[in-house]
Amino acid sequence: MAPIHVLAGAQVVLPTGTVQDGRVIVEGTRIAGSAPGDAPTVDLRGHWLVPGFVDLHNHGGGGAAFSGGADAALTAVATHRRHGTTTLVASTVTDDMDVLVRQAGVLSELAEQGDIAGIHFEGPFISPCRKGAHSEALLRDPDPAEVRKLVDSARGQARMVTLATELPGGVDAVRLLADQGVIAAIGHTDATYEQTVEAIGAGATVATHLFNAMPPIGHRAPGPITALLEDERITVELINDGTHLHPASLQLAFHHAGADRVAFITDAMDAAGGGDGRYQLGPLAVEVSDGVARLVEGGSIAGSTLTLDRAFKRAVTVDRLPVGDVVAALSANPARLLGRYDRVGSLEPGKDADLVVLDRNFDLKGVMRRGAWVVEPQLD
Repeated sequence: MAPIHVLAGAQVVLPTGTVQDGRVIVEGTRIAGSAPGDAPTVDLRGHWLVPGFVDLHNHGGGGAAFSGGADAALTAVATHRRHGTTTLVASTVTDDMDVLVRQAGVLSELAEQGDIAGIHFEGPFISPCRKGAHSEALLRDPDPAEVRKLVDSARGQARMVTLATELPGGVDAVRLLADQGVIAAIGHTDATYEQTVEAIGAGATVATHLFNAMPPIGHRAPGPITALLEDERITVELINDGTHLHPASLQLAFHHAGADRVAFITDAMDAAGGGDGRYQLGPLAVEVSDGVARLVEGGSIAGSTLTLDRAFKRAVTVDRLPVGDVVAALSANPARLLGRYDRVGSLEPGKDADLVVLDRNFDLKGVMRRGAWVVEPQLD
């Protein structure tokens, strides 16, 4: 019989609301519905208990990138798990196609082993006008045959591809991805409002880091942001690190999209969980200063050094969002988007015992993944 223990006394955030003095029962790797009276109990009074975080968009952490091979990828995974991310999609960055195909082969094995939840290809099918921290020399139009090649190289583990859908072949590539069951994400784009509407109609369902690497809203040219916010089929990614977005922009997204259509992401590079200094993002050199990553050449923001526990705390304490909305953006919404809500994303019987313990100030104090403590609870 699998070991059973009870996490008791915390404010437990459930899909139906927050339960005061709640209990979560863990049996083996899963959440259970009941426990014997003599089951060991962890006293979590004065703390919050929330589902493990789900990150759709993450390039690395702990000094390691997902482009750096299996050992580097596992280092990045372990770094983010210690910060509460129990489900993670590994993101690539623009590179030569042959390099990306090799990276996909490595990452697909990690996905098959359950270390990551799949692969997100960010580039090379993006706009040179909105390239951000991607090498312009390596960008290309989203020819459906090349998109298919990249997806096939992931051996069924491709979860998302970010595209500038206004480029030649973009809309056809969206249709191809939708047919393959892969998320087509609109991002690093110079699309008009009308072009974005067309791409959504073709099957795009995600806005890659909304507001960033796309035209701003104009009163005569509303651009992609307006189209992405107004369509109920779109989940919008937000990087809530205080650098990528003004708080008013975040509030705008929550107001227009609603809490059930927002997914907080890190867009983390290998400097996440590390310190300032010089790093690499794909083929490009990055300098991190005061926790902000920028390209050495040109100074563009280069991903982030964010971890999702920091995004949680900022959302509640700075942005003043309801805890339930923040939990949805960090757990339930991305889990649903990935088709994993039957296993992760909420604290319900039968699901994986993936959870995070936070203190009253919303600082992380413990992390459990599949019933095992990644971070043993540090309780006052």
